[in-house]
Amino acid sequence: MSIDLLVVLVAVLWGAAAGALLPRAAYRFSAPAGEAWRGRCPRSHPVRGWLGPARCGQCPADEASYGPRPALLATVTALVCAALAAATGTRPELAVWLLLAPVGVLLAVVDLRVRRLPDPLTLPLAGAALALLGLIALVPEHAGQWTTAVLGALALGAGYGVLFLINPAGMGLGDVKLALSAGAVLGWYGWPTVMLGTFAGFLLGALYGGALVVTRRAGRRTAIAFGPFLIAGAFLGVLAGAYAA
Repeated sequence: MSIDLLVVLVAVLWGAAAGALLPRAAYRFSAPAGEAWRGRCPRSHPVRGWLGPARCGQCPADEASYGPRPALLATVTALVCAALAAATGTRPELAVWLLLAPVGVLLAVVDLRVRRLPDPLTLPLAGAALALLGLIALVPEHAGQWTTAVLGALALGAGYGVLFLINPAGMGLGDVKLALSAGAVLGWYGWPTVMLGTFAGFLLGALYGGALVVTRRAGRRTAIAFGPFLIAGAFLGVLAGAYAA
């Protein structure tokens, strides 16, 4: 077995294990804006902890599951990690991508469910991305630049901040905070990657919104959760940057 194939296999196993732990956090964070994080299952039994399957031991067996299915999140996270490993290979920044990927999947799920990007996830994610990339910049054989990662975070955060000020109804403050993380990971591979990932996010969001309008499931002024598309754009940008590095 080649070393690259082994790296992908390890990434798949990591993604599957990490994704299987996300359902409970996805349920607890999926509270509408202004409400406290969920602390009880749909039948009002206490939910303890943040990681693990969303299943209540006090509910009847046929009603015990109350959140996303572990198999679904495990599969999605495993596929994301496998793609990142295939693109990055054995370069040390892969460790950062694999650590950040489950959080990105969790944020996308929560935003899709309740159109909310929790501060306890978005702000630490940005700090963790920059701190981890700063450490990786000290390791030989890395393929990016920490300086552009910092500048990318600032630039994309500022850009989304301007969009929020112009149209608060179309761009949430959570998207602005998430843009810091996206800018950091995209900036690691340079400004062309920042532009590509940013464009990809807006394109995916526009295509999704257009599809909703065409199928009459939404109007032109209907707000959509943009976080998943911001994350998807950053994911595609990192893949392209990693392959080109």
